Amino acid sequence: MTIRTIEKNGEIIATVESGEQVITDVSSALDLIATVYYQSGSSRIIVSKASVAEDFFILSSRLAGDILQKFINYRAKLAIVGDYSKYTSKPLRDFIYESNNGHDIFFVATEDEAVEQLSRA
Repeated sequence: MTIRTIEKNGEIIATVESGEQVITDVSSALDLIATVYYQSGSSRIIVSKASVAEDFFILSSRLAGDILQKFINYRAKLAIVGDYSKYTSKPLRDFIYESNNGHDIFFVATEDEAVEQLSRA
């Protein structure tokens, strides 16, 4: 796992690059938050969709809610970069829409969008 930082609008944003999934369960999400903060000093994190377990996107698994609650509790912000067009679930689409209209969790198509959202949030 490689962590690179970007500074925009006075905010340090950490981009996590990994060839494997870094968010698979609640424990791995907490590890990610701690590791990124320790190595970069940032609580604003960008990961690729490929770095997140597919069960995360099945809302009935409750994995997304449990993981995102940890990000909220630890005052960390997360942007997941990827293509969400293959998901047809209305609850998931609604969840993504509501998240993108908030201030903490974002589902975006590009890293530039992620940086923009996290630098404003």
